[in-house]
Amino acid sequence: MQIINYNLGSLVGGDIQIAAGDEAYVRRALHQKISFEEYAFLIDTVKYIKASDRFRDVIDLFKVKENETPAGFKIEYNMVKNQILEIDLVRNISYDKNGVKRPTKFIFSADTANPYEVEPIKNLIGNLTCNPGIIYDLFINNPEANVGKKFKTRNEVMQEIANILGPGCDISVEVNDPFADFGKILEEAQEFREMFSDYRMVIKVPHTGPVNGGNVGELLEGNKRLSTRWNQAATSDYLHGHNLALKLKEHGFRVNYTLMFEPWQTGMALQAKPYFINSFVRQRFGVTTYINGLLTAYQKTYDDRFLEDLRSFMINWDFLSKNDQDADLRLVERVARETVEYRKINEKEGFDGMDGVRHNLRMLRNSNLDDTRLIVCSIEGSRMYPELDKLMTEPEFKDMTDRIVITTEPSYLAQNTSAPQIITYQRRFMNAANGEK
Repeated sequence: MQIINYNLGSLVGGDIQIAAGDEAYVRRALHQKISFEEYAFLIDTVKYIKASDRFRDVIDLFKVKENETPAGFKIEYNMVKNQILEIDLVRNISYDKNGVKRPTKFIFSADTANPYEVEPIKNLIGNLTCNPGIIYDLFINNPEANVGKKFKTRNEVMQEIANILGPGCDISVEVNDPFADFGKILEEAQEFREMFSDYRMVIKVPHTGPVNGGNVGELLEGNKRLSTRWNQAATSDYLHGHNLALKLKEHGFRVNYTLMFEPWQTGMALQAKPYFINSFVRQRFGVTTYINGLLTAYQKTYDDRFLEDLRSFMINWDFLSKNDQDADLRLVERVARETVEYRKINEKEGFDGMDGVRHNLRMLRNSNLDDTRLIVCSIEGSRMYPELDKLMTEPEFKDMTDRIVITTEPSYLAQNTSAPQIITYQRRFMNAANGEK
């Protein structure tokens, strides 16, 4: 039996008409397929098809080509009063233009503020994320990147990136000072909103841990070490980022809740109702590997010099505070042992540095936040992306692939499109085409 295909346009004509003045908008969605059951119901129910206010706003804002809808939006239908079928555009970066899903369930993202890097990758990503370090250190104040010092301010850079990316990309950007007065933070966020629009705007809010407005100056002067250990702070300091995220959400902002290094952060992070949570991979795995190596050396030799090296390393990486120069070596050993055991680096779960990603996906699966996604970030080196790529094929996470966003520097993503044998075969093909034997 031959299958008959129906689309929204199949309804138009006879008793069903497009609402006057909405013709140019509605035509953009008439290609959308519907089932026979939907067709049979709608043909007897609907009198008019119209575009929602949001549909018209999106089309007009992004100046979309005729008969198209923009990337980054799902086309939905709503039955409203007076037998009207209303077509709507709902923000969803899983969709390319015309309501077609992207090629993969997971989404790639660029971690950069360099417009010259964004240009070649703009059609392949659904998100861009950056922070003050990326904006100022890696681009504006870097003469090799910011050629000719063309860009002088953060807003100039971000506006240029927004212009390059178009409607299909969310843009996650962080305020300069999360400890500032909320009114100032809100004003800064509003500037980004006007630049990107509500549809693309995501505000990054960092976990603050023991850092607060009073002691943040310690990170800016002297040896730039904090005198408070990461786990010896006030409750209000630990939860500063959570409450800031909730406040911003109340003002209509989607929040990318960042600086998530340990799986144990996830449960409370989800209480802040974020649009994105994060798994930071690279630094955590490198630090774990080093700690594991020194701890193993100590356990084989019982030479305290390895624990002394561990103590210095842990101060440098903020496991201990700057006041812990003489911390008891037994404490150092315990912290090191607990760290490698929790991070499961000597087990299948964490040998690839992906234990945090696995945990976050499990937590996300069991949350009530259906639209929240996990950004896997801070990835580099020869192993990180290939290991993540394999994780996404593990049967346990088959149902969670569409909740994953992979973000890293564009050059690193680009590197992983290549392989050594490409050169081998290109050599053969090009010589053959050139007439050589």
